[in-house]
Amino acid sequence: MSARDAMPSVEGRLLGRAATIGRVLTRYGFGELSAGGEPLRERAIKLRGALEELGPTFAKLGQILSTRPDLLPPEFIDELSRLQDRVPPLTEAQVVTVMEQELGVPWEDVFESIEPSPLAAGTIGQVHRATLAGGERVVVKVQRPTARDEILRDLGLLEAFVEKTKNRPAFRQVIDLPAVLEHLSTSLRGELDFRQEAAQTERMREVLAPYARLEVPRVYQELSTDRVLVLQEVQGVSIRDAPASGARKEAAAQLLESFYRQILTEGFFHADPHPGNLMWWNDTIYFLDCGMVGELGPQMRELTLLLLMAFWQEDTPFLAEIVLLLAGEDAPESIDLEAFEAELGELLGRFRHSSLKEIQLGPMLQGLSEIATRHDVRLPASLALTGKALAQMQLAAADLDPALDPFDVVGRFLFRSFAGRLRRGSDPKRLYYEAEKLKTRIVRLTEAFERVMGSRPGPRLRLEFTGTEPLERTIRAAGRRIALGMLAGCAVIGTAITAAGEVGKWVPIGLGALAAALAVVLLVDVARNR
Repeated sequence: MSARDAMPSVEGRLLGRAATIGRVLTRYGFGELSAGGEPLRERAIKLRGALEELGPTFAKLGQILSTRPDLLPPEFIDELSRLQDRVPPLTEAQVVTVMEQELGVPWEDVFESIEPSPLAAGTIGQVHRATLAGGERVVVKVQRPTARDEILRDLGLLEAFVEKTKNRPAFRQVIDLPAVLEHLSTSLRGELDFRQEAAQTERMREVLAPYARLEVPRVYQELSTDRVLVLQEVQGVSIRDAPASGARKEAAAQLLESFYRQILTEGFFHADPHPGNLMWWNDTIYFLDCGMVGELGPQMRELTLLLLMAFWQEDTPFLAEIVLLLAGEDAPESIDLEAFEAELGELLGRFRHSSLKEIQLGPMLQGLSEIATRHDVRLPASLALTGKALAQMQLAAADLDPALDPFDVVGRFLFRSFAGRLRRGSDPKRLYYEAEKLKTRIVRLTEAFERVMGSRPGPRLRLEFTGTEPLERTIRAAGRRIALGMLAGCAVIGTAITAAGEVGKWVPIGLGALAAALAVVLLVDVARNR
């Protein structure tokens, strides 16, 4: 259901809000934002102030734009990344009303006490410390009573605007408004349902399970609803105040590696890991606010992994190839590849040989985006969000251990990841599955060759030449040799995988013998037809 379907008489209800937006933008001098003489920083400050006053929908829109250095100047990116909520806190009576509506009982039946002053107050909800009837210390996140209506109203307004401008090329060239609105709508609707944050917190716990120094607060599922979230209170300090110890250094390395795992393996990562969301308690880093997460699909994860590997190995040509693959269909048909690689090489030279404190992944990926933009290569927005999260995480890890080398950590992670894939690949059922896939593809390739040659029914390529018999013999021989070479290569790969796995010795021996036999057949065929 669209935002407009969710509200009755949307067109009429939007008029008053549209007038309010106009007044706010005018008061902040929005008309002067196009004035060429005003410094970019001043224009960016005005835009940030207007978006903050307009509320959660527009603040979230600014936050999304702050992750797109390919669309906005650095001054705007910097200011929009500082967007904060400016709202008066809910009264104690409002908080109690929402809690009792959601819990269905008087608050005293569940809580021993609730601190009246909020820990934090935002445009969607605010957080209070509390103590359960059983004595456990918790924090309670309560949604503002008007948040849902206000957000749906603004989404309806933005949807109407996008509908009217979707066919105007000028807007599409500056920013993909439908894509931004879709991302904005999905994000805000998710934040309105606190059960989603609870589920994301539990999923993050599973992702962090391999790391002894990383954790998330416990979720009290039985007390949480779509408008109330109850979490364990983390009674620690900011990671910046963690005492110097071996545990602190271990946590820094685990924090860094965990983000490679979150992004490259799980495709699910904490999207806002600044020091305020990372607390130190019992020699452990606790991730707070799992309402802001990012997700990457399998293909994007693979390409991001290759991107980091290219940085790690200082392989400029390969880095250029990966950037063009990331652009996908948006990659330009013609590009000065030599100039593109030269700029990427300069970028690698600036960032590779430094300590963790000196390397900034954010500027590194931002530099990558800027180079891509200059060459008309448009990168996906998810890469910018990933870069922002990595940059925040790295600054936090640098506070814990400034001497840590991020490329050394990623190198060890990549090696273990590769070893894990080899172990998984040695599973007999997996080997059988992959063999069946390979057999199917080889059969299809052979059938395609036969159709091209005309020896199998079906669509085929027909060429009219005089004296075609030598040509046909040559093509048939080439096809036969290609097939033999592919089979021999697959047998060699299978030998390597099974030799590293826990399978019977006869499997790699058999595959090795098959590879040798196929190689002999290929050599004999080549020698006989020279």
